[in-house]
Amino acid sequence: MIKLLIADNSVLVRVGFKALLADVSNFNFVAEAENETELKEKNKLFKPDVLIVDTDALLLTNADLALLKKNNKNLQILAITQLISKSEIENLLNGEVTSYLLKECDKQEIIEAIVETNNGARFLCGKIAHVLTAPAEIKITPAYMQNVSCEGLLVTEREADVIRYITEGLSNKQIADKLCLSTHTVNTHRKNIMAKLGVNNTAGIVMYAVKNNILDHNPYLFSN
Repeated sequence: MIKLLIADNSVLVRVGFKALLADVSNFNFVAEAENETELKEKNKLFKPDVLIVDTDALLLTNADLALLKKNNKNLQILAITQLISKSEIENLLNGEVTSYLLKECDKQEIIEAIVETNNGARFLCGKIAHVLTAPAEIKITPAYMQNVSCEGLLVTEREADVIRYITEGLSNKQIADKLCLSTHTVNTHRKNIMAKLGVNNTAGIVMYAVKNNILDHNPYLFSN
């Protein structure tokens, strides 16, 4: 059972999240909070596993989130906000936030994000990943983001290494030598990557890498 605490200044959002996920048997909403004071109190009292929080609405900083973790050693944080600036998202992900979604994400993506966040893995919705990898000259606006997929992204750092070497045309043996792995392990990574991305050949992996800027390494895209 994953113990959840939902923190948002909107009662509609809090009630909506709880109603949306009410049928997920391994989720237990132990508390909700509408402001920072309530959040601190209920985090100490209920010791949730995952905090689902609108950091922007509650004006929470990394220092605030660090204090929550100090008082609850096992806490993982899933931020779910409206679209904010790239620098703000980077700051939170470089700090105390494990995973990040937008409030427009669908139910299945939220469920997956909670599960992965509880496991300590980084999960980003596709739009957040796009914001983090977009060239500086691109102006991120709501209109621009309408054409960006929200599909979630969970690729480990090692899988990202394998993807980059695949796009360079290296064989499994060459990749194994580069990463000091066995050829069998690299082949397993390749199969897992294709399964995750829903592709069945190397061309599909290359297209994914190009679309998601994996050729230019960005640490925000990958799980820990």
